[in-house]
Amino acid sequence: MTRRAPAAAAVAVLAAAALALSGCVSWFLPPVERSTSTPTGEQVAAELEPYYHQVLEWTSCGAGLQCSTAIAPLDWNDPAGDRIELALIRQPATSGSPIGSLLLNPGGPGASGYDFVRDSIDYATDERLQSSFDVVGFDPRGVNRSTAVSCYDDPAELDAYIYDIAPGVPGSDEWLAAASASTAAFGQRCLELTGPLLGHVDTPSAARDLDMLRAALGDESLNYLGYSYGTLLGQVYAELFPERTGRLVLDGAVDPAATDFEATATQAQGFESALRAFLEDCIGATDCPFDGGVDDAMAEVRALLDTLDASPLSAPDGRRLGSSAMFTAIILPLYTESNWVYLRQLFASVFSGDAEYAFQLADTYNRRSPDGTYLDNQTEAFISINCLDARGDGSVATMRAEAAELRELAPVFGPQMSWGGTGCPNWPVPAVRERAPIVAPGSSDILVIGTTNDPATPYAWAVTVAETLQNGHLVTFDGEGHTAYNKSNDCVNDAVDDFLIEGTVPDGDPRC
Repeated sequence: MTRRAPAAAAVAVLAAAALALSGCVSWFLPPVERSTSTPTGEQVAAELEPYYHQVLEWTSCGAGLQCSTAIAPLDWNDPAGDRIELALIRQPATSGSPIGSLLLNPGGPGASGYDFVRDSIDYATDERLQSSFDVVGFDPRGVNRSTAVSCYDDPAELDAYIYDIAPGVPGSDEWLAAASASTAAFGQRCLELTGPLLGHVDTPSAARDLDMLRAALGDESLNYLGYSYGTLLGQVYAELFPERTGRLVLDGAVDPAATDFEATATQAQGFESALRAFLEDCIGATDCPFDGGVDDAMAEVRALLDTLDASPLSAPDGRRLGSSAMFTAIILPLYTESNWVYLRQLFASVFSGDAEYAFQLADTYNRRSPDGTYLDNQTEAFISINCLDARGDGSVATMRAEAAELRELAPVFGPQMSWGGTGCPNWPVPAVRERAPIVAPGSSDILVIGTTNDPATPYAWAVTVAETLQNGHLVTFDGEGHTAYNKSNDCVNDAVDDFLIEGTVPDGDPRC
């Protein structure tokens, strides 16, 4: 969950939002009448009762779905202070007899759980889960339809932050000064437009929201399916509320103890491994734009990125394609093996001097529409949440030493993922969470899913998380792509479904 400087789209964001998701096919369900929740009514401090005891009013919002809005305190340490809103959506159990609620988080941070359920519920969950649970999506604090972070009035401001090419050679004094100044200015703009909320979109606060939503929905314990960053949210929840964990599934696990550099290095190697797998599949095919061996092709990709640093390509809309935007365009299809065909088109077009297709992919990743507007605030939320969760010190000497190490570890992508210290150290509000292992003693069993060649949340993280959690259980998918449930094979799906529905823990790692 690191980020290139000065800014780009989330590396760890669930790629389900990209290219083409399975569409929601619940359109045939009958309209859902207005209903209300029955909170658990559990005993909490008096100042928390307005939140934990609130009754959610569900109204039909099309396609058999219901929508509602919950309230939460801006600051959980001052629950009598200002309030924020959290947007919810759910598909009631198709069986008509739910065993409880299943809350989803698609990742990011900053991805919309509301949109995930509304647009892609059949990508997020299978028929067994939809039959058994009321499937609930929510936008975490700071995100999209909930009380949200805002960082610009004109989309051109965000365009400039994401796509403008800093002057000078990457890593030079000139370049670092420009990148740091850009992030500092962007952060001040976020603070100006967002106000106090900017200091309260951290993951521990979101986990407290999650527990409140559990109680307001009427669930004595939390049933939860988190993807990518959503696995970190799930782990923090288990750390804060171990006695209230029900059945938690963490797919594409994030290591909460990894330092910024460790996370970046692991991800750089993960994306490089995925690129190598793509090239092994590509070379020899009639439509592959690469000749020779895989090592030659890897070197050619690095040379292309270096060329774009020195001589960016111009797109029809006037934007210039540098190595940062090209990197975003490359990694988008790497999230899912079925999208590798787009990589062939991407490299073929850029090798021919055409930047338009690369910007189409980068824009998809960044949630930018063809008209120049942005579909949501995913980029702003990603930066804001990550910078509250942890940050480095911004030391130039440290960044240069780490950049040299990254180039050794990942010669193709390491240079693109360096210089993260120009970002969060310049953020206008302080971090509130330190990177540390999460054990969650006293929690219920937690299922951890890891894909052996996941580029964004590498398999090693899943192994570490499963071993560190007191009651973690690893399920390995031997394959490609980011996350595995409902997009890999029956072995993974059955393990997750049996656990969430019946509470069955696999007898050892099934190695799917």
